[in-house]
Amino acid sequence: MIVETRYTRFESLSLDCGATIQPVDVAYETYGTLNPARSNAILILHALSGDAHAAGIPRESGKPGWWDNMIGPGKAFDTDKYFVICSNVLGGCRGTTGPSSIHPATGAPYAMTFPGITIADMVRLQKMLVDSLGIQRLLSLSGGSMGGMQTLQWAVAYPEAVVSAIPIATTARHSAQQIAFDEVGRQAIMADPDWNQGNYYDRNPPARGLSVARMVGHITYMSDESMREKFGRRLRDKDKFGFDFSVDFEVESYLRYRGTQFVARFDANSYLYITKALDYFDLAEGYGSLTEAFRNTPTRFLVISFTSDWLYPSYQSLEIVKALRGLNRDVAYCELASNYGHDAFLVDVGEQTEVVRGFLENTYRAIA
Repeated sequence: MIVETRYTRFESLSLDCGATIQPVDVAYETYGTLNPARSNAILILHALSGDAHAAGIPRESGKPGWWDNMIGPGKAFDTDKYFVICSNVLGGCRGTTGPSSIHPATGAPYAMTFPGITIADMVRLQKMLVDSLGIQRLLSLSGGSMGGMQTLQWAVAYPEAVVSAIPIATTARHSAQQIAFDEVGRQAIMADPDWNQGNYYDRNPPARGLSVARMVGHITYMSDESMREKFGRRLRDKDKFGFDFSVDFEVESYLRYRGTQFVARFDANSYLYITKALDYFDLAEGYGSLTEAFRNTPTRFLVISFTSDWLYPSYQSLEIVKALRGLNRDVAYCELASNYGHDAFLVDVGEQTEVVRGFLENTYRAIA
């Protein structure tokens, strides 16, 4: 499936902080065909380090999308049946306006003058994109991790525009531990001398700090068992222990590789802004409780978690399910067995595919 990233521009976007971004660009991709009734559209929301390229292969890079094992002909999000959309989030660095974008008033990158953003701001921009495509009601929307937070926000903010929602490996708000991990990553970036208070776009980026932030984050995406199976205590390129602080263990080499790869494709300031948006997200804020947040939501839900996910453990998904069931909403919950930790929603897609496929088929039949 050959795909192409598209771009659209809106005159302005009002933010929760009171600021307005003028103009605002959005990068997005689409897969499949929108039916005449415009009733088969599904919006996919990406996680922290994702982008608009969720599936297929672009001619330029030849690299498959980050959820290519879930989106495409015959897959969970079957593009022979559904019209699938994915956009890069506000604050990102892959085509949608963010800190690295040029501020029209100065002709220089926004850097740290970029206003504070929220998950609700991201969703507000996505709603503008969906509206511009002539779609009044989404058959479904789905995403894992931060994508799951956006999924929940959509269902609460625009209940009549969402038939069904599939939040995966996510939470209605961050715990203290989750905020703590994000803060370690931010501090690593800001402690890098090359960060220069965010003004590094005409010089060397804070590569060391961003690399460490990614290394810390990646540890939380895996499980103890998956790391034990993949790396154990194996040494790299040596047959005995050598106390020289080089890359001794396989796991060290892997983390350094992941950090280096991340620096090549992500902006450090985007990392700061997006992780803050994650930490401030609280679906119940302004409603008094999670149950009240869902009070006016008729959306059907499929909530998915994974047994080995310790970053977004199953109890957080169950809190969402409990709130929905307290309102007698149509909600199904599946905790899938996996050894892959938080990354399971990206890599362990066998059972996930079957569950999602069945849920979507039932939802589509119900409105057909």
